[in-house]
Amino acid sequence: MLKTDVLVVGGSAAGFVAAGTAKSNNPEKSVMLVRKEKKVMIPCGIPYIFGTIGTSDNNILPDGGLNNLGVDIKIDEITCIDTEKKIAQTKSGYGISYDKIILGIGSIPSVPKWLKGTSLENVFTIPKDKDYLDDLQKTMENLKKVIIVGAGFIGVEVADELNKSGHEVTMVEIMPRILGLAFDEEFAVAAKEELSTSGVNVRTGVGIKEVLGDKEVKGILLDNGETLEANAVILSLGYIPNTELAKDMGLELNELGFIRTDQYKRTSKADHFAVGDCSEKRDFLTGKLSKIMLASTACAEARVAGLNLYSLSTISTFRGTIGIYSTCIGDTAFGVAGMTEEAAENEGFEVISRSFTGVDTHPGCMEYSQKQLIKLIVSKNNGVILGGEVMGGRSVGELNNVLGMVIQNHMTINDLLIAQIGTHPMLTASPAGYPLIKAAEEVAKVLKMPI
Repeated sequence: MLKTDVLVVGGSAAGFVAAGTAKSNNPEKSVMLVRKEKKVMIPCGIPYIFGTIGTSDNNILPDGGLNNLGVDIKIDEITCIDTEKKIAQTKSGYGISYDKIILGIGSIPSVPKWLKGTSLENVFTIPKDKDYLDDLQKTMENLKKVIIVGAGFIGVEVADELNKSGHEVTMVEIMPRILGLAFDEEFAVAAKEELSTSGVNVRTGVGIKEVLGDKEVKGILLDNGETLEANAVILSLGYIPNTELAKDMGLELNELGFIRTDQYKRTSKADHFAVGDCSEKRDFLTGKLSKIMLASTACAEARVAGLNLYSLSTISTFRGTIGIYSTCIGDTAFGVAGMTEEAAENEGFEVISRSFTGVDTHPGCMEYSQKQLIKLIVSKNNGVILGGEVMGGRSVGELNNVLGMVIQNHMTINDLLIAQIGTHPMLTASPAGYPLIKAAEEVAKVLKMPI
């Protein structure tokens, strides 16, 4: 029998940050992290092992930070947990007694039970499993014609990377546009154009009915009756929370299948916390249950749990997921934070949206200068910023993070108009023409605010 004060189950982003925060905030407590994987993949970097990064070994979450803090890392699998006795049993046969526990057990790829042919050879998903992904990457070297089903962020990024590596890639998406749940139409259309121009065959508005083949996959049957040939099919149909262990523990799940938690990430049983993809999500702006699974959300939740293990802090709470996404297709980056215009209107908000296109340097004639388009979605009632979308060069990623902070702090258009912007010709847009501020000015004109 092993003993620890804090037991963290799962070693991906949520578990990693939860263990580090728990130890940093409670240095006198022992913290143990148990995970199945010898090496943990950086979740957001997984699509890029098929092209830009080149190998999964270049996409590993290092253990050094946790080791330096004094976190005890065990490579094993927790098979059952007695929440009354506070003892976790491992696959290798030993027990671990604990005082507090944080579950960061993640999510698994969604594969519809109704879809025929998913067990054929060369039909794959994209899990956060290094061994699986290494085998997939090796197998893909000999498979030329690839169909990717699903055009969310993972699907789009894998399609772009496989295309760069010389594969013949077709993407199939049942919705009218790719990235349709994340972006408004003008941004989604631009993303599709980037992907199509690079050589990916993008099919939208049509779904998959069956994966075809005998032993190996030969193609897919679309719901319009058309067949497409393929040597490999990658199912990128989203993820579902990994909650079997939680069910066995008797933890409550919400109606969407996530572990029910409060704003401190406490579950239905005292001293038992849950963070990351397995844990309940609520939308930051509406409070509604959400299915969003993001590393950014997972890390924020993990910090909240780690800070509230032994003493609750009324300011260190998780107030809901904002939904901050970024991706890069070719040389063009796309980002979104908060609500799209379409989502805001569907929720009943009366909004104003305006866009501005500028350049991310000043002057904009430098070799690496790129256009930067930003769209703001603003409440007409009070000028509070509900969401934003950005497109341009790689500076988009950090600008999108700024948007997330703007939304999280309920900032208004006036707050942006008087914001002080640090600037440098090679690093940022001009302070006189900063796209974020200029977009705010466009909204202010409609709100009839002084500029």
